Amino acid sequence: MSRIRIAIVEDDPDWLRGLTSYLGKEADFELVGQASSGQTGVELLERVEADVVLMDIMMSDSPDGIWAAAEIVQCTGAKVIMLTSMEDKELIFEAFKVGAVDYMVKTNFAEIPQAIRNAYANRSPIHPSVAEKMREEFRRLKHLEHEVRVKELRDLLTPTEVQVLDLIEKGHTQTQIADKFVVSIRTIKVHVGNILRKLGGKSSKEAAQKAKDMGIL
Repeated sequence: MSRIRIAIVEDDPDWLRGLTSYLGKEADFELVGQASSGQTGVELLERVEADVVLMDIMMSDSPDGIWAAAEIVQCTGAKVIMLTSMEDKELIFEAFKVGAVDYMVKTNFAEIPQAIRNAYANRSPIHPSVAEKMREEFRRLKHLEHEVRVKELRDLLTPTEVQVLDLIEKGHTQTQIADKFVVSIRTIKVHVGNILRKLGGKSSKEAAQKAKDMGIL
């Protein structure tokens, strides 16, 4: 039976010793090397071949593991599993962005062997607690993307155009709006034309509804 070659990058000597001892009891595992920093981890993987790398994220008080994981994924065929004591949404997101196949909190110690086997077999389900953190981060990014889009559209509109949209949304006709601003109906039509060009839509009412739905009004 071929064994899964494992490298460990971890700066906590007690955790490293415990993890090494724990994984050493698995008959299908072979520990091929260990390192205590991101840089030495990358150098280790230049010398030895590993199927799976267990990578601590926080080393020397910085997320050194993210950089190291990116280098290892890019330069080797190893699968990287991030191990950490932190459930930080941004770090989880960054870990998967650089190519990690799984992200496990160290308190889920007993689940590490199966996570290694899953990674080796290209079937790495994301741990439920991590999946929820990722969903939260995706929701945050989606909300941020929406806010940026709203700001871009709002910046395109002049204050007068926003006022015109607001009145249209409230049911005013273009004639009523012209009377309110004491301008000609032609001037209001020019404003409406500019609004449609900037926001899109087939009618002023459609543009006003879009502006309301997006939170511009």
